[in-house]
Amino acid sequence: MTSSSSPSQDTKRLAHAYPEGLRADALMEEDVAWSHEIDSEWDGDQFDRSERAALRRVAGLSTELEDVTEVEYRQLRLERVVLVGVWTSGTVQDAENSLAELAALAETAGALVLDGVIQRRDKPDAATYIGSGKAQELREIVLETGADTVICDGELSPGQLIHLEDVVKVKVIDRTALILDIFAQHAKSREGKAQVALAQMQYMLPRLRGWGQSLSRQMGGGKGGGLATRGPGETKIETDRRRIREKMAKMRREIAEMKTGREIKRQERKRNKVPSVAIAGYTNAGKSSLLNRLTGAGVLVENALFATLDPTVRRAETPSGRLYTLADTVGFVRHLPHHLVEAFRSTMEEVGDSDLILHVVDGSHPNPEEQLAAVREVIRDVGATGVPEIVVVNKADLADPLVLQRLLRIEKRSIAVSARTGQNIDELLALIDNELPRPSVEIEALVPYTHGKLVARAHDEGEVISEEHTPEGTLLKVRVHEELAAELTPYVPASAA
Repeated sequence: MTSSSSPSQDTKRLAHAYPEGLRADALMEEDVAWSHEIDSEWDGDQFDRSERAALRRVAGLSTELEDVTEVEYRQLRLERVVLVGVWTSGTVQDAENSLAELAALAETAGALVLDGVIQRRDKPDAATYIGSGKAQELREIVLETGADTVICDGELSPGQLIHLEDVVKVKVIDRTALILDIFAQHAKSREGKAQVALAQMQYMLPRLRGWGQSLSRQMGGGKGGGLATRGPGETKIETDRRRIREKMAKMRREIAEMKTGREIKRQERKRNKVPSVAIAGYTNAGKSSLLNRLTGAGVLVENALFATLDPTVRRAETPSGRLYTLADTVGFVRHLPHHLVEAFRSTMEEVGDSDLILHVVDGSHPNPEEQLAAVREVIRDVGATGVPEIVVVNKADLADPLVLQRLLRIEKRSIAVSARTGQNIDELLALIDNELPRPSVEIEALVPYTHGKLVARAHDEGEVISEEHTPEGTLLKVRVHEELAAELTPYVPASAA
């Protein structure tokens, strides 16, 4: 990482600590650690005043291709972007990891990352996010790289977007708009598309702009025509806002209607006393891969952020024979836009209504603890803090053994697995079996062969401890819920009673 002004000797040494040409996706999966040589000489961010305020380039973010044919193809379809972040707290590594994640998001959206810079500030500038002087420097980087878009690593106010665009003279979007764009690309179901559209309208409503005719007012009423107006009337931008609010209200009604179908299915599972397990976790942590490994669901698996958007529910069976459902939910990310949490609340209710959460975390990520914290923040927002949780550290075959040991020591109810190789999957199934709520009543019954449906229900809804076929009927010793126990009570043998 180098400074846009003349860097100090310490800053130069830091730049050489990173390998050149590191792609954005590699940054997401490989830990960038300080060398022992630097650690022994350097005890903190001791920059000069000018260096502390300078824009710092983040090495290795460029995804530009060398092959001519690939370059020509990608330039036809991709936006060329420069990333910019504001480093307000934490270490340099934290700031660069955040920008590396933004680069991966930009690639997922179909952009070509040309460069990335971070600015050290106590807080983002209220006018241009990075300050007017640094905005001019950013303009020079845009001209130098030929970029047509600037992506900011944060949620910008409408004023910040306008002022920064005025300086850099190209389109400016923020992290929230980028995530919304990815969701719009990946939404496949009718409900998913409606939820994304609602989130986009919530985001755009305060950011509508008016130019020229958009600020002109409609004429008011009155018998005297234009001169006898009764008021200033609506501007065009006010009319647009009103129409968006009307569309949002309509979209919320449609989502509420679509939510009914999922609630009916959920109530059916509850009535049949089928336990439910929800898979939650950071995006690209391997949730869909784990669902496929546990159930053979055949869900799309892709090394991309937010590859799975629509929830998938599949039936599964514990090693002891108990049935349960496994639900794959939308992936989370740090600073997940509030609009998305609200729009996808009905989908995320699968997590809140479950009996157990499998919290999947990527063990090969540079900072898995941050992933855990970001997901738990969203789980808290949807009111699922009371649901038991198992932390599943995925990609154990790629992770650093020391990182795995640290995570397993910190998280008391945790297990390290690999959905790709099948490592420790059997142990995970046994752990799910132990953690799922068990039927409350243990009963022994001699069920006549004419009532075979009760035996089938005992297998489906309860836990069969023993089963014996006798001349009089099927002798069952089972653990079942209260309703089924009441139906089996007439067949309890006199000796057992």
